[in-house]
Amino acid sequence: MTNQWLRPDHWSLDIPLQTEHPRLSVLAETGFVALADASVAIPDDEFMALEYMHWKSGGDTNFAPVATATGDLDCRGFWQEGDERPDKAARFTSNAKLCPTIRDYVDSVDANFGRVRVIKLEPQEYEPALRQIHRDDNNRFNPPNEGWVVRSWLELTDNPNSFMVLMESGADGFPDPATEVRLPLQRGAQFVVDTQRLWHVVCHVGTAPRYALISSFETGPALERWIDSELPVSV
Repeated sequence: MTNQWLRPDHWSLDIPLQTEHPRLSVLAETGFVALADASVAIPDDEFMALEYMHWKSGGDTNFAPVATATGDLDCRGFWQEGDERPDKAARFTSNAKLCPTIRDYVDSVDANFGRVRVIKLEPQEYEPALRQIHRDDNNRFNPPNEGWVVRSWLELTDNPNSFMVLMESGADGFPDPATEVRLPLQRGAQFVVDTQRLWHVVCHVGTAPRYALISSFETGPALERWIDSELPVSV
């Protein structure tokens, strides 16, 4: 897959894997944690009414920014020239007024959050999706004594046959197919992923777009408490 799907100079290879940032123990072994399906239901009219921007990441996508560095409708990272900052302490955008349930959901985590966006992803099969697999540059300008930034997903539409692909890096730095994990994307699915560590992309089957909420959170006691509260109940 390395030679077939990704260029030898793929930009993800330059993103650091090993740093001194404190991390959560729940993510140490696999880099992700699958949570129970969300108890809150996000009304369709909230995410359908948002203002979406043409921004491509992981396929044929559009994004509706709900929280950004400045509060402006902007899909870029927080590290603009002359105003470099980590992906934290975001401000809600004008879109947030249109989606109060989403805003309350993000606030309920009670952790420092950065980018919050709703993604609209057009259908893409497995092999074409792998051409878009990547790692995220979540911790640029993040002080090493502060929490590591990870991302959470909340699926807003019901696509149980679609799935997120996760892979660890192999010895060559590229995604290792032997480590592949697939997370199903039914409505309400929640998971937290260290996307700077794990290569990831979504295979979305079907005929309609898939919508999901993606939020950046700083790891620490608050995020750990929220994850613990959202873990599946053992039978």
